[in-house]
Order: sequence, then structure tokens, then C-alpha cells
Amino acid sequence: MEKYFKFAERGTNLKTELLSGAATFLTMAYIIFVNPGILSAAGVPFAGAVTATAVGAAVMSVLMGLVANRPLALASGMGINAVLTFSVIGFQQANVPWQVGMAVIFIEGLLILGLVVTGFREAVMNSIPLNLKRAIGVGIGLFITVIGLNEGGVIRPAPITLVSLGDFSQPYVWVTLIGFFTAAFFMAAKVKGDILWGILAASAAALALGVTAVPQAAFAAPDFSTFFAPFHIVAGKPALLHALTPALGFTIFAIMLTDFFDTMGTVVAVGEQAGFVNHDGTVRDIKKILLVDSGAAAAGGLFGASSITTYIESAAGVAEGGRTGLSAVVTGLLFGLCAFFSPVIQMVGGGYRLPNSKHYCLLVNSGFTPPADVIPPGCGDYFVYPITAGALIIVGSLLMKTVREIDWDKFDEALPAFLTMIGIPLTYNISYGIGFGFITYTAIKLAQRKFADIHPLMYLVSGAFLLSFVLASK
Repeated sequence: MEKYFKFAERGTNLKTELLSGAATFLTMAYIIFVNPGILSAAGVPFAGAVTATAVGAAVMSVLMGLVANRPLALASGMGINAVLTFSVIGFQQANVPWQVGMAVIFIEGLLILGLVVTGFREAVMNSIPLNLKRAIGVGIGLFITVIGLNEGGVIRPAPITLVSLGDFSQPYVWVTLIGFFTAAFFMAAKVKGDILWGILAASAAALALGVTAVPQAAFAAPDFSTFFAPFHIVAGKPALLHALTPALGFTIFAIMLTDFFDTMGTVVAVGEQAGFVNHDGTVRDIKKILLVDSGAAAAGGLFGASSITTYIESAAGVAEGGRTGLSAVVTGLLFGLCAFFSPVIQMVGGGYRLPNSKHYCLLVNSGFTPPADVIPPGCGDYFVYPITAGALIIVGSLLMKTVREIDWDKFDEALPAFLTMIGIPLTYNISYGIGFGFITYTAIKLAQRKFADIHPLMYLVSGAFLLSFVLASK
């Protein structure tokens, strides 16, 4: 095992990799419950979505560990699952059946896989300027921090200002703070497993404060009803054939663009922290990583779990010292167990329901009306995830260190980097932030007539982003 995963070469050991895999899993466990909740709003069977989410994450994380030997775990991607549910499928099959939506994911995954096999995806990644790559990592760090602050209730949505200080009289906020300061204390004291200790402390606090409870049951039988969704018969023919229409063509392109660049940002950010990004910004073993990730997107559609992608929460395991694929294998095996014992892990990864939340009042007042069978009328339910929120805040801070390496004295390098960094958290989308940076970089370099600084692929990708922004706004 030590020889296969190259422990000595990468300065790690078995215990560290096991802790790393567990830490990554605990920060990602929320997806087992959040993803089915989102997909079920569009008619996907909830129990089937739970199994698909857990099994999909398990299989692809193990494959990443064994094939690429990097500490990168995978699961159904947040953002794409919401687009699939609310834009592609629509509430309760209002637009297209959910099986057709999964077929869309399956097709875009196969297309990305083709781009990897031909070398195009790797070429695009290598064409990204070094300062933009650094900015992507920093932007993702800010993104993770915002997610952690929001999920922990430290900040909350607000009209006009968009966000405001959370309600510190609520117990879930104190669960977040206990987890955060415990992890920070152990990190300052250089105690191994610091983030994991923070999550365990937050779990104990959540039980003591009544934020969560010991589950009544430990076992839940897997439900495979969503598997092979693209080949389910819908209106007399396979769902896959329904997806191959001009009407869904742009949808496939838009989702593919998001999948394409989300992974690039994640791999660069985690790779910088784990030490497998070279000085010129290229990523070692990138083809193997992209091959597994692209196959995972297609597998997500095949399983009925939405697109499966490399998770930025892998940085939690890297922060624990994880440097090899064994970390991802451990994460995958733990996800596999969740297919059978999801009630147990829900205590840690599951959300805390806030009745009469102002968050959904704001959404309703702004014109968004959730379906009655998902969120009650009026002020609906809002979920927080305080047990893992503190860990996310700390992990976000760890990704900030590359900001000092950006060349801030050069306007043509600094402005695109800045827009990338703020674009990712403010749009709540990694790809959108990358798009801001690409378009600005290309435009400024053209204005300065620095044509040699622009890789030919940057023209193509910037144009694709600009087109997607225009079409998405219609």
C-alpha cells in the first residue's frame, strides 16, 4: 500500500491519509441529504436520489484515488443540481421528465470525456495565465468561507445589503463557533486532526444544544430506482432520445461549460495546497484527474445523481495532511457506507431546519415562489449546516495564501485576477468568476496590443463564456 500510493515520496503515512479521508468526508457529507432534497423537487424519487448520491460519490472517489492517486474526492455538484432541477426539469416535471434531465447530464459528461481523450481539456487548462490560476484558488477560498459563514448562520441573507450579521442568540450559530474555534485551537497548537476535532466538537455541541439528535434508526436499505435513468422509457422511447433535441442543445452546452471550468478551479486550488501544481501553474497527473472527473459527470447522469464532480471540500483533507489517493479512497468508502446507514451520518452532515425563516420570505417577496409540497407557503424553511461550517471557514482561509503571488503591480494582470476572485463568491459560481477573469484578461491584452500574451485558446474560451452569459440572461 505504501509503495502504490507513494507515502514516502509525498511525505505522508497511513494514519494521516485515513484522517484526511475522514475529514474530507465529514465536510462533504451534507451532499447526501442536500442533493436528494433538491432533486426530489423535480420528481426524482427521494430514496433513489439518496442511494445514487452516496454510491456515485463512493465509486468515483475510489476511482480518483486508485487511478490518479491524488487526494481529490467527488460527489454530486452543488449548483448544477439546482440548475437541473429548477431550470431544466422544472418543478414537478413542469418542463421535461426528470429522466430526460439526467440524460442531459449524461450527454454533457460524455462530451467532456471526449475533450479529455483528445487532449483539448488539458490544453485549455494549460493555456490559463498563471496569475489567473492563482486568482481562481483565492476566489474559491473566499467562496468556501462564504459558504461556511452562511451554512453556520454567522451571516444571513438581507434585503438591500444582501447579507448581514447572523442571529447569535440561536444555538446553531454557537455550534458553528465551537467547531471553528476548536479546530483553530488545535491547528495553532499543531495537533494532528485539527479540523476533524473541530467537527467532532461541533457534533457534541449540537447534541447538547438540541440542534441535532441521535437518529432513531441506523439502517436504511438502498433504493436503485434512479439508476440508468437516461435509458428509462419515457413517452414510448428512451429518455436519452428526448434529450437529443435542439431545444436542449444550449442547456447541454451551458452545463458542460460549468462542469468544464469548475473542476479546473478546484484542482488548481487544492493542488496548490497539496503540492502537485508546478511552478509554471501546470498540474501533475492532470490527464488522469480530468479523465476520472469527466467520467464522473457522465456517471452522475447514469446513476440519477446529477453531475458528479471534484469537490473543493477535498481541501479539508489536504489541510489534515492528505497527499495521496488513499485519502480519496477512504472518503469514497465512507460514502459507500452511507448508502446503508444514512440516518447515522445525517446527524453530522444533515441540515438544521429553521421554521419561519426570513431567508425564504425575501425570496418569496422577490418573486420566487417555492412549490407547496417542498416549502410551506409564505415564509418557508431554511436549512443551516453548523456542524461542518466551522471547518469550511478554516479551509477557505488556507486557500488564500497564493494571493501574495499575484503580480498586483501590473494592471493587465491584476484586474482580471481581482474580478476572478470576487466573481466566484459573489455569483456563488466558480465558472462565472473564471469567465469574468477570462473575458477581462483577453479584452485588456487586446487593448494593449499584447497579442503574444494571449494563448489562442483564450480567445475561444472567452468567446464561449461571453456567449453563455448573453444567452443565459435572456
